[in-house]
Formats: sequence, structure tokens, C-alpha cells
Amino acid sequence: MTEEDRQKDLKFMALALEEAKNAALRDEVPIGAVLVDANGTILAQTSNRTIELSDPTAHAEILAIRDACRKAGSQRIPGCDLYITLEPCAMCAGAISFARIRRVIFAAPDPKGGGVLHGGQFFNQPTCHHRPEILDGMMAEDSTTLLKGFFKEKRERG
Repeated sequence: MTEEDRQKDLKFMALALEEAKNAALRDEVPIGAVLVDANGTILAQTSNRTIELSDPTAHAEILAIRDACRKAGSQRIPGCDLYITLEPCAMCAGAISFARIRRVIFAAPDPKGGGVLHGGQFFNQPTCHHRPEILDGMMAEDSTTLLKGFFKEKRERG
């Protein structure tokens, strides 16, 4: 990876972290996602909205994929990269695979609910038809601090 590519990745992950912070302000689990095309154009930028939409599938990744696919007029968006502040769950990993996303870049690992490096490891299953390139750990400390702070505050509020 070139330094220029790394800087682009950091820029998009920083935007995903801003989205995660916005989610926390709405009392949603602070997870953000940014989806960009091969030219680096942002196709979707969002965060979790499960509470707001009363929809357990309204994870940041799903919302970003829906928005980008709608804009592309296609169920598949190959060549696109998805930046997420937390390791995707199995549901989101399935959507990523079905959308044929090229690369998944995520910040913090999720040993309890992750579906990429943890849990069912969706992309390693023989039934998975598309395996994106995975880059993990980018700005992980920032994301982890945000998530831990959010849940600590929720526990303290009761």
C-alpha cells in the first residue's frame, strides 16, 4: 500500500468516526460507515439508526450499502470500499458479500458480535461467493475509546 493510499484510507475512516460520534449523540450505538467508489467519491456516509428507525437491520453498513446501491441503480457495487468503525457482524458481512464490495476497512475488532475475524467468520465459509479484501485495525483505538465511553455512560445512567 502506498502512502497516498494509506492517507486516503485514514481520511475516510476519520469520516466514519465522525458518523459514529453523530450516532452516539442520537443515543445509538456509535458505529459509522463510509462507502466510496474506485475514484474515491463518497457514495454513502451514515451511522447506526436501529433505534431511530425501529429496525434491527439499520446498521451503518447496511444503510450505506442500500444508499450506494440505490444511487448506482444496481444490487452490486464492485470496486467500492467500505470503511466501518467496528468489525461487521454476520448480517452485515453477508450484505457486503452480496453487494460485491471490493475492500472492507474497519477500525475496532468485535470479539462478541463480529462476523469477519470473529464468530462465524462469514467470508471464510464455503458458501460465501465473494470475499472482499479486509484491512482491520485502522484507527482502532479511537473507535474503541468511543464505544467503551458510550457503553460506560449508558451503564452509569442506568
